[in-house]
Amino acid sequence: MGISRDSVHKRRKTGGKRPIVRKKRKFELGRPSANTKMGPKRIRTVRTMGGNTKFRALRLDTGNFSWASEGVTRKTRILDVVYNASNNELVRTKTLVKNAVIQVDSTPFRQWYEAHYGVTAGRKKRMGEEKKEEISQSTHVKRKIAARKEDSKIGQLLDDQFSTGRLYACIASRP
Repeated sequence: MGISRDSVHKRRKTGGKRPIVRKKRKFELGRPSANTKMGPKRIRTVRTMGGNTKFRALRLDTGNFSWASEGVTRKTRILDVVYNASNNELVRTKTLVKNAVIQVDSTPFRQWYEAHYGVTAGRKKRMGEEKKEEISQSTHVKRKIAARKEDSKIGQLLDDQFSTGRLYACIASRP
């Protein structure tokens, strides 16, 4: 039969049946879902109307994730699918869909945070093991980082995630 996106087969608002006026049309077609899984990157192209192309991600292992409150975006590895509101089966099969909660590698965000604020994120402070290597910086950069340190407070929950090396993220786009 084929997947159709038409509304011709639906009933009227009052509940009455509509008469069938025409056959299915090309512009009403739908395609099977990609069901993107975790794994080495595998992307296929799909020809669409007008000779244009869409990209179907069949497997992904990395993504571009944003830390909105800091206004920073980094490419990082996807580690695990943790939660999906629509279906637990998607968590078990590690399917990447929009609005799925996943775990990503925290390293790129931690490195940015430490470079931007000059404060370590997530690493537990041990007594006596204060070993800090000096990085040569200009006085202007030192003043800039010192001014930023006042605003460098992150929540305890986020700090715990940094210490485990895994951050929770939500997929905002359709993969």
